[in-house]
Amino acid sequence: MFGKAMKDIEGSNSIIVSAGDISKRLDVFLSEKTGVTRSQVLKFIGEGRVMVNGKAGSANYKVKKDDDIVFSRPEEESAELVPEDIPVEILFRDEHLVVVNKPPGMVVYPAAGHSQGTLMNALLFQCVKLAGIGGPLRPGVAHRLDKDTSGVMVVALEDGAYYDLVEQFRGRNISRKYKALVFGEMKTDSGEISMSIGRSQANRQKMSTKSRRGKEAVTRWKVSRRFYGATLIEAKLGTGRTHQIRVHFAAIGHPVLGDITYGNKSAVEVHRKKITFPRQMLHAETLGFVHPATGERIEFSCPMPEDMTECIKRLEDAGRIGTK
Repeated sequence: MFGKAMKDIEGSNSIIVSAGDISKRLDVFLSEKTGVTRSQVLKFIGEGRVMVNGKAGSANYKVKKDDDIVFSRPEEESAELVPEDIPVEILFRDEHLVVVNKPPGMVVYPAAGHSQGTLMNALLFQCVKLAGIGGPLRPGVAHRLDKDTSGVMVVALEDGAYYDLVEQFRGRNISRKYKALVFGEMKTDSGEISMSIGRSQANRQKMSTKSRRGKEAVTRWKVSRRFYGATLIEAKLGTGRTHQIRVHFAAIGHPVLGDITYGNKSAVEVHRKKITFPRQMLHAETLGFVHPATGERIEFSCPMPEDMTECIKRLEDAGRIGTK
């Protein structure tokens, strides 16, 4: 059920290549399987920390079925994740995975500027044991939500589940539905945005639809409610690119309200009333996937958080156009 998952070897991870990954570059393959960035993988390959069938690997090596790839991080990368008693709503939990409702304003895992108070700190306290792979500070994280995006997330509690979930995300077998408040009034009731997304050439911290190395990205949407100066939409992801909904709607002139990175529309004025948005108004409402152990397709949903519903109420009070 789980495929060929990783196993620990004296502080390292061993990965057996399966048929679905044949001919991938070694650096790309390792980045996908471990959650480590490709630039970090390249660094580790250069340091001789990646072995293929007992021999030092090269970044452009094309992996073959049943290759045994051993990957070890330097000691300084093995930072300790500290459990913290932080309340997080758990929607589902068993021995394989946990599904949570991530609140807005919470970072998923520790990084520069966010050494504590993250979702992973909270889950380690509540679940005690997480998967051993995915990165030392993000064990079991097969996907993530941005700090200011709220909603449903799944985290693996053991290695087999992590490996399986990563494959489901990569194979686009995950169903995801979002709610977003976007700037302006959408001209049609539904549509599809199909624009490739990649790193911005001007700012590497941002994504762009004008990147030279963009990858296919598809977002399908429909209008849920219309307001003066704003629209509540439901968006479904056909792909899962970084910042996809935020980038796509900014590209068509309707950025997510409160998103200061893409579009910078943090307020609308309706009948001389100024309505402000404290964060990006984006909520991961529904997540569906196949349970890695049982093979059953399961789906979880959670309502929009209070700050988002309050903003919607203010828009309604200022004058709602209609509903769909």
